[in-house]
Amino acid sequence: MPKLAANLTMMFNEVDFLDRFDAAADAGFKGVEYLFPYDYDKEQLTEKLKTNNLTQVLHNLPAGDWEAGERGIACDPNRIGEFLEGVERAIDYATSLDCKQVNCLAGIAPDSVEPQVVRDTFVANLKFASQMLREAGIRLLIEPINTRDIPGFYLQNTDQALSIMDEVDSRNLSLQYDVYHMQIMEGDLTSTLEANLARIRHVQIADNPGRNEPGTGEINYPFLFKAIDDMGYRGWIGCEYNPATTTVEGLSWAARYLDS
Repeated sequence: MPKLAANLTMMFNEVDFLDRFDAAADAGFKGVEYLFPYDYDKEQLTEKLKTNNLTQVLHNLPAGDWEAGERGIACDPNRIGEFLEGVERAIDYATSLDCKQVNCLAGIAPDSVEPQVVRDTFVANLKFASQMLREAGIRLLIEPINTRDIPGFYLQNTDQALSIMDEVDSRNLSLQYDVYHMQIMEGDLTSTLEANLARIRHVQIADNPGRNEPGTGEINYPFLFKAIDDMGYRGWIGCEYNPATTTVEGLSWAARYLDS
């Protein structure tokens, strides 16, 4: 059975962020993830997790000015100092929240920088981050994202991510496989998951089109969940989708998994 984590950035938006922990637990979730913890006090978040018996499954490294449209800074050679400082901040939060993995968003490739420089910057930053996080007992992930939702995003598909992981050459760097993004960019979901399962440490889901809950689009999630189970994946599956109506009204797809 899939082990589901609620993404509190996208789900339970009917209530304030700190109240989403309670809402997720009431709905039957045992784990949560969200984009960033940095606007909130570490102790306050820790208390919310403890009170609701929730596991903090994932959050991202600092990713620049999100409100201004930035989607990561790891591939930008002009932001290296900021990236390195962000790694330290992520370690501080992840340690307090007992979060065992963090994701690094590559960002949008700068137009004015040569492609090889962009890649070299991303690789060097990942080498630094993976080592620092390893020493703190935290795994680093990278995630390919579709270029329809984020035009110009640097890390775009599984093969590119695996190539970069090979160049970084760190046992502390793994792949975050988002089914929604990869359905758009490459399809062939089950075969890709199976071929690369040893390098995948986190899976995220949403249906396509619309990025709503499973069952609203073209992806056969009952088939995919069974296939993932049969492959032997035992990690968390993050529900990173926009509910089509309210979160709770749209959870019928997950009832059998949450109950188990």
